[in-house]
Amino acid sequence: MNAPEPAKDTVHCEEALAEIYLLLDRECSPERDAELRRHIDDCPPCLEEYGIDEQLKQLLARKCGGEHAPAELKHKLRASIRQTVERRGGVTVERTEVRVERQD
Repeated sequence: MNAPEPAKDTVHCEEALAEIYLLLDRECSPERDAELRRHIDDCPPCLEEYGIDEQLKQLLARKCGGEHAPAELKHKLRASIRQTVERRGGVTVERTEVRVERQD
């Protein structure tokens, strides 16, 4: 009996990079999460970018933890994230939440 073929990478680097923050914030469906992680695990440049973005997110959480950002800043960040995702991956984001969590 033949072993099943490994799943082919259907994600392109542009898509993975455009959706890194959705992945980091756990805002992807389980299927999309698996697709993106499979690509990132097999693509050194995307893995490096993922690591940098993950460290940036952790740094922001440490430095800004417990404080609430002004509503206007949240609005600007959401708009910027939407534009970046749309420009990099051609993906439309209907709703984006920005959360800062303290990690000790």
